Amino acid sequence: MNSEYTIECKNMRITIVGTGYVGLVTGTCLSENGNDVTCVDIDKTKIEHMRRGHIPIYEPGLEELFHRNIKAGRLNFTANLAEAVDDSEIIFLALPTPPNEDGSADLSYILTVAKELGPLIKKYTIVINKSTVPVGTAEKVHEAIASKASVDFDVVSNPEFLREGFAVEDFMKPERVVIGTESKKARDILSTLYAPFVRQGNPVYFMSARSSEMTKYAANAFLATKISFMNEIANLCELTGADVDSVRLGIGSDSRIGKRFLFPGIGYGGSCFPKDVRALQNTAAVHDYEFQLLESVTNVNDNQKQVLYKKIHKYFKNDMKGKTVALWGLAFKPDTDDIREAPSLYLIDKIIKSGASVAAYDPEASDNVAKLYKGNKNISFSETKEEALRNADALVIATEWSEFRTANFNKIKQLLKSPVIFDGRNLYELREMHKNGFYYESIGREIIK
Repeated sequence: MNSEYTIECKNMRITIVGTGYVGLVTGTCLSENGNDVTCVDIDKTKIEHMRRGHIPIYEPGLEELFHRNIKAGRLNFTANLAEAVDDSEIIFLALPTPPNEDGSADLSYILTVAKELGPLIKKYTIVINKSTVPVGTAEKVHEAIASKASVDFDVVSNPEFLREGFAVEDFMKPERVVIGTESKKARDILSTLYAPFVRQGNPVYFMSARSSEMTKYAANAFLATKISFMNEIANLCELTGADVDSVRLGIGSDSRIGKRFLFPGIGYGGSCFPKDVRALQNTAAVHDYEFQLLESVTNVNDNQKQVLYKKIHKYFKNDMKGKTVALWGLAFKPDTDDIREAPSLYLIDKIIKSGASVAAYDPEASDNVAKLYKGNKNISFSETKEEALRNADALVIATEWSEFRTANFNKIKQLLKSPVIFDGRNLYELREMHKNGFYYESIGREIIK
């Protein structure tokens, strides 16, 4: 472990294979620190759009860096892998690892590129797995490259710990950097690469590739477990008359537990937690180990996605035909346009299936959801949160965007047919809702009538 660097920083030539969320953030942030970065993707249309300065994802702070480094000539894009890796010192693999039917990670994208890299690298190169991959993947990648390579190379595991909505901050000022390699040469080069990012002394942990791969899965599975535990406590609070907000504060002040990831809600979603929990379960199964805790975490999360809909359905006396529900929030979390496994999608499906319609609003994710429901007349998308409320029978909150936190309750009451709110993120104070005359149901707290 190196916690402090005196290594001289130098410009490096870097290739990023894959321009999804992780790849684009990684490439942009590395170019911001003076490296020459080429991002490669098989999607030629996407590459052309990025060359013209069109950023394909929403992430706070990324667009400014993206444009600045394109203008400076440090950030480039191509659909030609050979062109991208030519003279590159470091190649990051930031490719998708979608789940197979059994929950295992599909490594086909990574291994296909690995085989292509073999004859393309002409000098010593470090190939880095930035994707979230099962234990043992670095060895498979090494084998795939070695089958056609004629020069020395190292394969390194360097998992990302980027929070959507805070990814630029997380990359530029990481809490820690985890690097899996037993090669001194790779370690020295990567120490130099990451030196500018850990100038304040945040740790860089060097370990085996297998340990690094496990670290990523273990981190996400633990956070998913923390979320599911808090959701279970919230459900029990409702049955016992306790208030989950008070409980959260009471346990979060314990330094052994911490304050983060203790907010109850309607289940976790996104590209990481659901996929990574299932993948770790699969890894356990491959080794004949029953990971009972993670099985429970998955079950709890699946059940939690149903909690808010059950409250809505019960309020309308199990008959929602002809009703209109205003839905605030579509992304799986605020400050992103990512809708992968978002709880909002479950709500939309159930509400529409019940015979009701949805008037949805999200600051960034509406276009992504609209593509999923193209042609469905039972869902509409509003330009403003107020527009979604007009003549709706109830408001449902599925994502805790900042603009929802300070609400004009008088305006909400004027626009809704009835002052009814179902809050899946506990945004509002119970006293405030009582004072303003709302019917208000949230998670783990008393019902205001």
